[in-house]
Amino acid sequence: MLVAVTDHAVERFRQRVGGALDARAEIINRVARAAQAGRLSDEPPPGATGARGSVYVRDLVDRSVVYVCRRQSDELVVVTLWEQEGGVAPPRVPRRFTDALAEDRRRRPPRA
Repeated sequence: MLVAVTDHAVERFRQRVGGALDARAEIINRVARAAQAGRLSDEPPPGATGARGSVYVRDLVDRSVVYVCRRQSDELVVVTLWEQEGGVAPPRVPRRFTDALAEDRRRRPPRA
């Protein structure tokens, strides 16, 4: 299975997981291995919004990391990733910080 990664997913990976010299290649490798191992699901994990058409891939190494993907023919496009709360380890970036960013975006006036 082919795997592509958006710039947004690369940034999220660097913020939350880090440690990789080439984050895009690391994501591709992790998602491909997890997909081969059958760690794909159409059901959103608890707390996810569940956008239609999304595929969720749980990392084999860091089981709290979930890659949110979209299918495009025989390719998976990694759109973003997030850490599931209540996993083996607590999220590296606490939910209150990501919630604060969402609130800040809602308060801003729309761009003209």
